[in-house]
Amino acid sequence: MLYYFPKYFTSRAIGLYLTVLLFVTCIFISYTMSWYWYMLGMIQVIGFFYFSNVLTKRWANIPEEKFLSNIFTTALTIRIIWVIFIYGFYILMTGRPFPHQPFDVLMYDEVASDLATRGFSHYEDILKRFGPSDRGYPTYLGIVYMMTWDSILVARLIKAVIGAFTCVLVYRLAKRNFGEKIGRIAGIFSVLMPYLIYYCGEHLKETEMIFLTVAFVERADYLLRSKKYNFLNILTPVLLAGSLFFFRTVLGAMALIIFFLATLFSLGNTISWGKGILTGICIITTVGYFAGGRIATEVEIVLEESNNSQKQQIRRDSRAKINEFARYTGATVFAPMIFTIPFPTMIKIEYQEEHQLLNGSNFVKNITAFFTMLGVFLLFYRKKWKEHILVLFFLIGYLAILVLSPFAHSGRFHMPCLPFALIIAAYGLSQMDNKKKIYFNAYIVILFIAIIGWSWFKLAGRGLV
Repeated sequence: MLYYFPKYFTSRAIGLYLTVLLFVTCIFISYTMSWYWYMLGMIQVIGFFYFSNVLTKRWANIPEEKFLSNIFTTALTIRIIWVIFIYGFYILMTGRPFPHQPFDVLMYDEVASDLATRGFSHYEDILKRFGPSDRGYPTYLGIVYMMTWDSILVARLIKAVIGAFTCVLVYRLAKRNFGEKIGRIAGIFSVLMPYLIYYCGEHLKETEMIFLTVAFVERADYLLRSKKYNFLNILTPVLLAGSLFFFRTVLGAMALIIFFLATLFSLGNTISWGKGILTGICIITTVGYFAGGRIATEVEIVLEESNNSQKQQIRRDSRAKINEFARYTGATVFAPMIFTIPFPTMIKIEYQEEHQLLNGSNFVKNITAFFTMLGVFLLFYRKKWKEHILVLFFLIGYLAILVLSPFAHSGRFHMPCLPFALIIAAYGLSQMDNKKKIYFNAYIVILFIAIIGWSWFKLAGRGLV
């Protein structure tokens, strides 16, 4: 078994990125990105793969307390540096500390500032534009603004702390499921994952939502494995799952359903009927309180948005020309690629600056997806999936829902399950041997073709090539 990320894989990943970047630039030379997108992409890719190799070896045998200290402080340092950099970068590029196409960001900032100024006595009036499942983040941000005099920078520095602690939770969850060595790989992956770093510098809800999601799965996993079925241990994951209803209803509902299913799988003779009934009552009560009629209402809204996905896109970016090919994509197209997508945007597309900024992040996700898919396959093939039911169910269940939505290709909507994908990727990596190298090499060839094809797709669908 492998307990570190070998150079065999990391050097090939970096080499593939630089090669495909060169090919895309040469093939579509009229649509080359600005130099800073190339630089940021290379920093993301080289930083992740180089330091994954170095740190998984360097921190493999240090004491656990030292390891926990290292991943927290390293994650926090990286995220603070990124928060300060991107804050200044956005001001330089757009004149304000927000991205080129702010959309939700400006709305969150405006509502939070209004809450901080007018107070919670005007809560319903201020948040009337939000649905029930989207009030959690602006409410939280309004409280932060109250305590920091509307400081955008401080709000994002708090995100850096939350993001760093999420890495600790990923390690604990992975360790409990797969052992110390694999837990350390997963923890390091989460520390260095560019996507998780990126959202600490954005005024969006992803960092907080990811934290709550990982905290829920970690506490639920602890409950089911420790079999300490007391009131507090049951209540904690239920409340964490309930909090997700204020960020994304589907996420909260899925969390409680998975918790319920995992509890049923683990019951057997391990707990008494009384304690089992207590668990069920907690779940049903929380669903009733947090959900009520909201789930049915919001499912109707999601279905309506799905039927008008092109209209939604036009509203969100009226200036950008729509990719005509996108209307022909759907579950049939995205399902086989759901672990891997989105592919990196390595060409200049007007009004898609953030896609270009994230080109390296998407590439890193594309590579780690190979190990995730291998890990999922091996767990089912070896019939070990029941031992890791919460992590697997959440990962696969969320992706299954995503496939059926109009947002399957959106990196932002993949974020809630990314930590669990990294945990399974750490397991998949640990199972690599010389016989399996051929599959990795075949995968990177396919990925090379797919990225070039994706670049053509984005241009041709807009009539640019």
